[in-house]
Amino acid sequence: MEYSEVNRLSRLTAILVQFQTKRIVTATELSQKFQVSKRTIYRDVKALEKAGIPILTEEGKGYTLMEGYKIPPVMFTEKQANALILAEQLVLKSKDASFVKDYSEAIDKIKSILKYNIKDKTNLLADRTQYNQVINQERNSNNLSDLQYALTNYNLVKIEYINKENRVSNRIIEPFAILNSENWYLVAWCRLRNEFRFFRPDRIQKMEILPENFEPHNMTLQEYFDKYH
Repeated sequence: MEYSEVNRLSRLTAILVQFQTKRIVTATELSQKFQVSKRTIYRDVKALEKAGIPILTEEGKGYTLMEGYKIPPVMFTEKQANALILAEQLVLKSKDASFVKDYSEAIDKIKSILKYNIKDKTNLLADRTQYNQVINQERNSNNLSDLQYALTNYNLVKIEYINKENRVSNRIIEPFAILNSENWYLVAWCRLRNEFRFFRPDRIQKMEILPENFEPHNMTLQEYFDKYH
């Protein structure tokens, strides 16, 4: 098989991975990611359709897989699996217990689909790179996973918040982004102050995800910084 054929086969597989990880994928996004023309992407999508992959086109949005269609589990290379195991150590440094728990469970699921020889090696790597002081580190919040859920589902969140002056207030917020700079920070529209505010999850004393949805803030994180900072 010639290099160009191998290269295309690799790209087709990678495009399938994109469909597996995102609900909507655009031709522009794919052409930029794989550094090929949009015309090439159109041909690739047609090739996948001919191979029996049920790809649907959503007018004005992009491509999506037919609901309910499942692609076989992604197989990780040894280096990719090792990178995930090492990333776990960074996650374990987080002071949010829910985030650590959910990530660790995800890593366990990833390990379950690894080939046996890679699984053995990644388990060895995990044993050799784990530090007790990281695993046993005190965690002072348990809100991050719920905030992520509220952010992606556009749910309003009711919080009891204590600021750095130890003043307590009750807020209803619209989660927009989650950042990390030494500590975790939530960027959210505060309905009490009627503006975007930064909140530290570890200062949230009580939290309730409300069933009511808010209108999505249709801008990227970079657009937010450009506009408000």
